[in-house]
Amino acid sequence: MSDAKWMEQLQGILDCSLRQFQLPVSDWRSNGTKTNRATKSSRSTSAIKVGEHMVGQEGQLWFALYADGDAITVLEIGKHQLSETEKRLLGWMISLLKSTQSAAASNVTESERYARELGAWITEQLELPDTQLSVPEHLMARGRLFSSMIPFLLVCEQADAAGSSYMELEKLLRSFLADDVMLVPLKQQEWLVLGPVSLIRDAQSEEREGDQEESVEESLASITLGLQEMLTSEWIGECHLAVSQPISPASSIIATTALLRETIHLGRTFHVGTNIHLPWLLHLERLLSTIPENQRAKFVEQALKRTDFFLEPEILSTLETFFSLDCNVSETAKKLYIHRNTLLYRLDKLKQETELDVRQFSDAVLIKIVLLLYKVTKRK
Repeated sequence: MSDAKWMEQLQGILDCSLRQFQLPVSDWRSNGTKTNRATKSSRSTSAIKVGEHMVGQEGQLWFALYADGDAITVLEIGKHQLSETEKRLLGWMISLLKSTQSAAASNVTESERYARELGAWITEQLELPDTQLSVPEHLMARGRLFSSMIPFLLVCEQADAAGSSYMELEKLLRSFLADDVMLVPLKQQEWLVLGPVSLIRDAQSEEREGDQEESVEESLASITLGLQEMLTSEWIGECHLAVSQPISPASSIIATTALLRETIHLGRTFHVGTNIHLPWLLHLERLLSTIPENQRAKFVEQALKRTDFFLEPEILSTLETFFSLDCNVSETAKKLYIHRNTLLYRLDKLKQETELDVRQFSDAVLIKIVLLLYKVTKRK
């Protein structure tokens, strides 16, 4: 069981806040209150034991999870009213859990152990109000995180994906992307993937019609689509992927992971059925997501003469195709396999029913906004 999982369960049992953090071993040995000072001399001469507890600086209860060199990972329990029996029971539970995890970790490679530690730090930072933007020195992975890398966020739909082998997924990613890809587990069914920027150069060097140069964003979208198709067929089934521009993980990994999480959330909210989510295509959705739900429905009702008109699948597919092709009538008709006059008839019908002409810029903007909001409010 992961640290995040058992901490979540423990938090529910104790009905209080929990926090995991690191501090120097010297602080652990010196920051106890008066109730701890009788045992300080023994602490200073013996190793810190997993499950050992003390009262921290502000009266919070601290439990030792594990020590690594000069640092110790501490579990802080935001509850003061615990009996000595309860404290000993918690210490025993933590000691037992950590020994079980250590036994399981004996078969874990060094790269996986590092990736899980990095993932735990990222997850912890994303849950804090004030995040530490740069990666701690002990997690720098011998300088790899200073290199420019392409960040992908992978979220799997199936619950049993959490039990999938890390090595199996890493092997698939290395075969499809590159040997030096980094796989970082975050929450259950969620992984951060860091690939080399050479993937973009490789994608741009492939033959294209008319030798038209592909943009970085187009290359990233193409790579992500191929990766999603491979994972869907070769790994665990349906999954969602988001990608952003290359970053230097050492300084941007927290902000980028937060952006990619938001991107997948927006994509799944506003574009149901889509599995590839690109942040540079979701600016309007990001803005609309800040509107409270009750105001979304009210806006749709006020903007449209007939809200039920958008229930017609033909109108929905026509508008989505029309907007995806930059409001080009000829290209839309071609994509929908209909005559140009048939498309014009549908747009005229839309104007008649809603008093909005999608061929006019201002009306097109309004219809685009209403369409996005309507799809969300309809599901609600």
